Amino acid sequence: MRNVLVFKTSVRTDYGVNQVAPLLNQLLTPADRWNFDLEDCDHILRVEAQAVTPSVIIDRLQQAGFLCAELED
Repeated sequence: MRNVLVFKTSVRTDYGVNQVAPLLNQLLTPADRWNFDLEDCDHILRVEAQAVTPSVIIDRLQQAGFLCAELED
């Protein structure tokens, strides 16, 4: 079963998305999906994945210099 994870980030531009894309692709399988909504005020990252935890995604984005926090229901 896939988990849907939603994060508030400081990724504001396509350039920023291109910086984190390789990091996310390393973490996720080809069957997993991710996307950004840069028009949202929280610059949302949405991840659909089977075997990744929120803390791993947060750590990777923070290592790349971006803020990232999970948004919970």
